[in-house]
Amino acid sequence: MDGAACTLGGCRSRGVSENSGQESNGIFTWKFTVSAKERKTEMKNMLCCSIALVTSLAVYGAGYVVSAVEASVKRVDAGAKTISVKTTDGAEHTFHIVGRTAVHGGDATSDLAKNSWQGLREGSDVVIHYTKRGSDETAEEIDRLGEDGLKETKGTLSKLDRSGKKMVVKGDDGVEKTYDLSEHATRDAGKDIGEGSEHAAKVTVYYSEKGGRKIVHFFKTVV
Repeated sequence: MDGAACTLGGCRSRGVSENSGQESNGIFTWKFTVSAKERKTEMKNMLCCSIALVTSLAVYGAGYVVSAVEASVKRVDAGAKTISVKTTDGAEHTFHIVGRTAVHGGDATSDLAKNSWQGLREGSDVVIHYTKRGSDETAEEIDRLGEDGLKETKGTLSKLDRSGKKMVVKGDDGVEKTYDLSEHATRDAGKDIGEGSEHAAKVTVYYSEKGGRKIVHFFKTVV
């Protein structure tokens, strides 16, 4: 076949850069070729994995504290990229807003969101998932609560599977519903729920819906 090199594995156009070699299992020996395109794709995939690992270590590495707080917004400074809040226990915090900071709940393009940042403004009820290193606190995710925020439901916790990122909540009508846990909800929420005690816990769940899935961003026990 003109213009192509054919083997038992198929044909390749001439002019395509390849690496060749052979492998053996002790009984059979076979030859293989790897095109330059395949090598480039493999190297690209390895680079992406390395970047993801480095980013993860940078955010959640040694010295970082990961937590979540319920609070009311006192001030949003879009210029300084900070958000100041007062938590439900009266403490005040100022969090840095960075490129990776995600905001969930509500519509940031609605009339309510005018003169605000991402729909957040003074008086907004929020849950902030954050990392802390030294005195610096960085908002990783901000969940808007209340009428214009995430959906809310209450019930009895039937099952909590953090490793599988699932939770099952039984409503007052006795119907059980299964929810997916976001990464932050899996790690930060419901820390006061001990293993084996979940069946007795009354919880409030804040979630969004996407593609038919109910995704929990935060949940807490009801006192």
